Amino acid sequence: MRRSAELDKSGINFIGMGVSGGELGALHGPSLMPGGQKEAYDLVAPILEAISAKAEDGAPCVTYIGPNGAGHYVKMVHNGIEYGDMELIAESYNLMRNLLGLDVKEMADIFSEWNKGELDSYLIDITADILTRKDDLGSDKPIVDMILDRAGNKGTGKWSSQSALELGVPQSVITESVYARYISAMKQERVEASKVLPKPVANVSVDKKEAIEMIRKALYFSKLMSYAQGFEQLRFASEKYDWKLQYGDLAKIWRAGCIIRARFLQNITDAYNKKPDLQNLLLDDYFLNIAKNYQESVRDLVGVAVKAGVPVPGFSAAISYYDSYRSAVLPANLTQAQRDYFGAHTYERTDRDGIYHYSWYTEA
Repeated sequence: MRRSAELDKSGINFIGMGVSGGELGALHGPSLMPGGQKEAYDLVAPILEAISAKAEDGAPCVTYIGPNGAGHYVKMVHNGIEYGDMELIAESYNLMRNLLGLDVKEMADIFSEWNKGELDSYLIDITADILTRKDDLGSDKPIVDMILDRAGNKGTGKWSSQSALELGVPQSVITESVYARYISAMKQERVEASKVLPKPVANVSVDKKEAIEMIRKALYFSKLMSYAQGFEQLRFASEKYDWKLQYGDLAKIWRAGCIIRARFLQNITDAYNKKPDLQNLLLDDYFLNIAKNYQESVRDLVGVAVKAGVPVPGFSAAISYYDSYRSAVLPANLTQAQRDYFGAHTYERTDRDGIYHYSWYTEA
């Protein structure tokens, strides 16, 4: 945004562009998110459309995002959503392995089957493939078993969470995904803690077939919560920076080339085509129906996981966000009373307009 403003003063057009696609995107075409002056975009649009990925309907996965920093900001939130997707898939893998006792071959088959349905996506597809691969250094074990459980990051998930905090918009699924990577990096501490911190005493028994379906539903539900939070963050940012983002178009250009490409992105485009000023994806009929039919699976899964001592920060954040968002009344009234008590921060009332302060230090 700073560069765009400085160059604009000198009459120089500037485009800042987010690019998603990884190694394959570089070879076969990525999803492109250009921001800057519209006239600058129009000059290079034919080139960008030619090199971009193409969706199944042939549409190029590029569109004008908005002025100044809009393109890079959208890419940042895209990466935050990517963090959420990856964490939820990792938690599903962990539950199948450590709660259900499945081996990698069984899990590969399950992810492959899931990829034929509503979970159809690039990340589910590569997860199934990863779980079929053997170690390439001679051990003949699954390669996933030879990879240290310490996840790296390049900071984009953190930036997305930091921006959400600055905007005052909840982004709990993505933020918990960032924290999950941080705690994974504390490998030596975790090893030492595992020797002294007690495990749950309860023995958890579940029907394997029912549990697999429960995980599938919980994964899809939680994925939708992550996207709902991401798009709400984009809405807040668009309003603050006057970008006038077209949310349906964003989902459309993510259908191919990028890491979070998935079948259900079309449902997001449809939702915003029906109602461009949609406040939250959860209020769209499609997402509302998924929430209605899948919420119990998430509740059951989180309960079982907690009892078994299997960490599920992403799933837990998803159902907590859903319950908070659907609550007409939250306990924030007590929080505000505490703030007024110790700091005279005042409060609003339920029965009349205005700002009030209570005389807490007088006798009741």
